[in-house]
Parts: sequence; C-alpha cells; structure tokens
Amino acid sequence: MSKSLQEQLLKAGLGNAKTAKNINKQKHKERVQAGKNGTVVNEASVLAEQARQQQQARDQELNRQRKAEQDQKAIQAQVKQLIELNSIQAKGDLAYNFTDGSLVKRLYITTKVQSELGKGQIAIARQGESYHLIPVKVAEKIQQRLASAIVVLNSTNQSAEVQAEDDPYAAYQIPDDLMW
Repeated sequence: MSKSLQEQLLKAGLGNAKTAKNINKQKHKERVQAGKNGTVVNEASVLAEQARQQQQARDQELNRQRKAEQDQKAIQAQVKQLIELNSIQAKGDLAYNFTDGSLVKRLYITTKVQSELGKGQIAIARQGESYHLIPVKVAEKIQQRLASAIVVLNSTNQSAEVQAEDDPYAAYQIPDDLMW
C-alpha cells in the first residue's frame, strides 16, 4: 500500500498513463510558476482567509446591532426615570382631552393645571400605557432623547406667531383654554 493513489488507479485500470502524465506535467508547471512569482497559492488557505474575513464582518455587524439596542434601552431607561422623578400629581375633576397619534385621550386634572398646560408650562408625557404631567424643562430634555414620549407640549411663543396681513379675523384672538 505504499503506492500512490494515482498508481493504484492506473493498476486497477481506471485511468491511463498518458492522462496521468499530463496531469503531473500540469501540476509541475503550476508549481514552477508559483515559485517564479515568489508565492505559493494554497487554495485552502485563501478560502480560510475569506471565511475568516466574512465571519469578522458578520461579528462586527452583530456587535453594532447589539450596541444600538443597548443604547436604545439606556435612552428609554433615562426617559422613564425622568418621567417618574418629575411627574406632577394633579388629579382633579376637569376632563382634559388631547390626541395621542390618531387617538383622543382624556386626563382628569385641576383648573390650575389646565391653565398651565395651555400656557405651555406643563407637558404630557407617555410612559407605556399611562400618561404623566411633567414640567416643560423636563419635557424638553425628554424630547431631545426620545421625541415620541412627549404627547402634548404647547409652545410658549403662541402670541408671537406670524399672521397673514389680509386675515379679517386677525384682531380677534381665540383663547387657548376654550372649552368645547
């Protein structure tokens, strides 16, 4: 069994000497060419290197996704903490309606809180399925981190809005706290 596989196949009659000789010549030429170029090309090592690079690229993409998820969780935790620490408890008997996306929601608040909401001193933030009243400065911080958490934030510059010159009702201001 010290014979090479090629010799064994020739002896068994599964190949002929001429094709075996041509194959050996071709292999010899490839080795000589590789020797002249100074590098021996090993297909297995090339494939292994490509597989390693692909695996490294996949790992980097997974790490980037994990980091983005961790950053998002950290931002949500910060927003939750800001809302919980700065929530204003103002349960009252006056219903305040506001929109959250396409839904109309209702909070029961006091008249003082209603006027502060209209003036833009208090905002409404969403945390999960519940809504909280928070000061406007905290709402601005939350809006920088996660804008979707702020549901109602009235601007304080409502009187400075630019109105059209040909508006016939420009002299008649509509109050913000108008109840329907």
